[in-house]
Amino acid sequence: MTGEQQPEQPLLDVVRGAPTEEELAALIAVVTDAYAREAAGAVVREERVSAWTRTQRPLRAPLRRDIPWGRFSG
Repeated sequence: MTGEQQPEQPLLDVVRGAPTEEELAALIAVVTDAYAREAAGAVVREERVSAWTRTQRPLRAPLRRDIPWGRFSG
């Protein structure tokens, strides 16, 4: 495969003991599943904002009726 990138493969080094192929396969399956779950949970989903929402001015705050206007305090 010259010029093409190979898919990422996890690196696993055995530093002690002599595990069997079945034990290595079970370990790889468990670690791969745990990694996939953690990676899926770490993704933040951004809420899509439509162009219509982005261009609209926010609504103004309602008028305060408890403050008198000018000389007229009723």
